[in-house]
Amino acid sequence: MTRDDALALDAEDPLAALREQFALPDGLIYLDGNSLGVLPRSTAARVQQVVTEEWGQGLIGSWNAAGWMQLPQRVGDKIATLVGAAPGELVVADSTSVNLFKVLSAALQMQQADAPQRRVIVSERSNFPTDLYIAESLARQFGCTLRLVNSPQEIAAALNADTALLMLTQVNYRTGHLHDMADLSAAAHAAGALAVWDLAHSAGALPVQLNADGADFAVGCGYKYLNGGPGAPAFVWVRPTHVSRFRQPLSGWIGHAAPFAFTPGYQPAEGITRYLCGTPSVTATAALECGVDTLLAALPLGGMAALRAKSLALTRLFTSLAETRCAGHGLTLASPRDDARRGSQVCLARDDGAYAIVQALIARGVVGDFRAGDAADGLPDILRFGVTPLYTRFVDVWDAVEHLRQVLVSGEWQQSRFNQRSAVT
Repeated sequence: MTRDDALALDAEDPLAALREQFALPDGLIYLDGNSLGVLPRSTAARVQQVVTEEWGQGLIGSWNAAGWMQLPQRVGDKIATLVGAAPGELVVADSTSVNLFKVLSAALQMQQADAPQRRVIVSERSNFPTDLYIAESLARQFGCTLRLVNSPQEIAAALNADTALLMLTQVNYRTGHLHDMADLSAAAHAAGALAVWDLAHSAGALPVQLNADGADFAVGCGYKYLNGGPGAPAFVWVRPTHVSRFRQPLSGWIGHAAPFAFTPGYQPAEGITRYLCGTPSVTATAALECGVDTLLAALPLGGMAALRAKSLALTRLFTSLAETRCAGHGLTLASPRDDARRGSQVCLARDDGAYAIVQALIARGVVGDFRAGDAADGLPDILRFGVTPLYTRFVDVWDAVEHLRQVLVSGEWQQSRFNQRSAVT
């Protein structure tokens, strides 16, 4: 594979025009869309419209005239098309952590009503920490135990008669391992447990089928592959057969059946709307809608299946180039080689210098990120490179690996400036 070969692949790419939806800085190779998606070109004008027209001129009347009250449901329906949910089943609200608190609480209420002996939440030790923190907090409140397994291969065996919930992120943030939602949801159900899924690294990156694959509850992030902007609202989905069984714990007024009746007693709204809490962030949700629309633009071109095919081609190319061109420099592949088990990222492990290597790449205009390991848990430091098929090109991958090779061969990563830790890594 030469650079000219990569350029030829880009010339033949049927999705290439989708890149024009984004305001990418010139000369930057951005491989961090799995942490923060790129700014859509439409977002600035849309946010300005919300601020200057809908808020500036319409003022409070825009809750009705501009449809502000319906934004969480409207954008939720758009996201639903990307994750295998039906209209009216998914709503935009709050943050991923807050939504996870809601669904874990509701799921534990269900289990304690139906099977009070089940008091174990099963998850991965390498799951994203906020998910584990929220689960730990709720385990204390409900008198449960959080049981962590060390590898994907141990998950099914950890499900037994004590298990209340299986809680997983569909694509592991550290390794890019893609869990089989259908198989693991079925395994949870066979053990009498409920399946709770975090879609932070899968929604917008690959096809998700919540209803078909048997998920019970799901939450997801708006600022990664959905390109909603920093701190964008998250989303929450509940299987329709579960949604009205128990109240979620944050019973705010927007989740009330009649919020403007202003009655003192709480009556939850019908369906997923009860998972709303406080007043929605209109500006942030409008920005998120622009990001979601960049994905919907791919539907006439093959939709999520086409994006997934390109993502796999990009990550295969990155892996192949890194293993051949950077051989002998201490890098080992930490993400799955198998297409069926890999999300939209390539992760490389290194015993030392991973942080500095990433910083040296950033200085060259190649933006990936670093994720710290934990020697006690056997987790190595990770250089993480996310590909977003809406805007990542094959030549970006080729150039990124060439920069990585040069950083390693020259040893420039050893410069002291690349070893100074910033607050955000």
